[in-house]
Amino acid sequence: MRRDTRMQDAILDIKDLRTYFYTFDGVGRAVDGISYRLSDGEALGIVGESGCGKSVSALSILRLIPDPPGRIVGGQIFFNGMNLLELTNNQMRKIRGNHVSMIFQEPMTSLNPVFTVGNQIAEAFRIHQGLERSEAIEKSIDMLRLVNIPSPEKRVDQYPHELSGGMRQRIMIAMALACRPEILIADEPTTALDVTIQAQIIDLMLQLKEELGMAIILITHDLGIIAKTVERVIVMYAGKIVEEASTRTIFREPAHPYTRGLMQAMPRLGDKIKLGRVRLAEIPGVVPSLYDLPAGCSFSTRCPSVMAVCKKEEPELQEMDDRHFCRCWLTCKEG
Repeated sequence: MRRDTRMQDAILDIKDLRTYFYTFDGVGRAVDGISYRLSDGEALGIVGESGCGKSVSALSILRLIPDPPGRIVGGQIFFNGMNLLELTNNQMRKIRGNHVSMIFQEPMTSLNPVFTVGNQIAEAFRIHQGLERSEAIEKSIDMLRLVNIPSPEKRVDQYPHELSGGMRQRIMIAMALACRPEILIADEPTTALDVTIQAQIIDLMLQLKEELGMAIILITHDLGIIAKTVERVIVMYAGKIVEEASTRTIFREPAHPYTRGLMQAMPRLGDKIKLGRVRLAEIPGVVPSLYDLPAGCSFSTRCPSVMAVCKKEEPELQEMDDRHFCRCWLTCKEG
């Protein structure tokens, strides 16, 4: 079933996006025909194991796929009615940071170690708003204050290595929000942070979402973060969307065996996890190589409910109930 009859007020509309990597090992289908919409002001979560295509799908939106070896080979990405894949490089540079921003996984590798954090935030103001250096630095101090960094007048002159992991992540958020974008893409924004700082970063993002009215795409493998952050969830596996529904539905009525496996692997309050006595549930096996996917359903080699048809034919993503989509032969409707 085609999915282009859902939300008509979408700020972002992705249709049949395909991003492949061409290497000596063959063609890796990192993103293989995904479609979804993001409403204005909505918080959307994209979850899945490492290697499922989450980050590549986000980089594709901003056209930051390294070429070679990667290439967007098909599909459309509409932002406010503009197909981003048809824009020139100069036009795309005006979109990045100004209208669509991204927080990358590792702040220490994303921040330039030889420039102060103030200069790095100020760059967005100078490029997109044409401000002079002094005015851009003043606005950078305002952004540091917005993301709750103490003593922003002092921090603006510090280098990334002088700051803690939590502060560096706040710097990344400040940089991403400098020009008040309509969409913020957060790719594993709490990686390598302790749980207390994780909670602070997520609370900060939600607070800024409400204050600035922006939409958020949150990419993560942490379902605990998803549960309290987003309104709708997309589950990806081996480059494809295998399930999509509201957060409430995903947690209460997961339909795809992969989604159920992710849920069962979550530790829960009250579980007694002791070495040698109780083990967390796990999904057997690993995500298949994108260069050598199995025939039929990509999850068939790990699925506890696998049937003969699963190993021969790939199911389509079909709507089960209102805005609940699943790619599985167990839920496919005839005709």
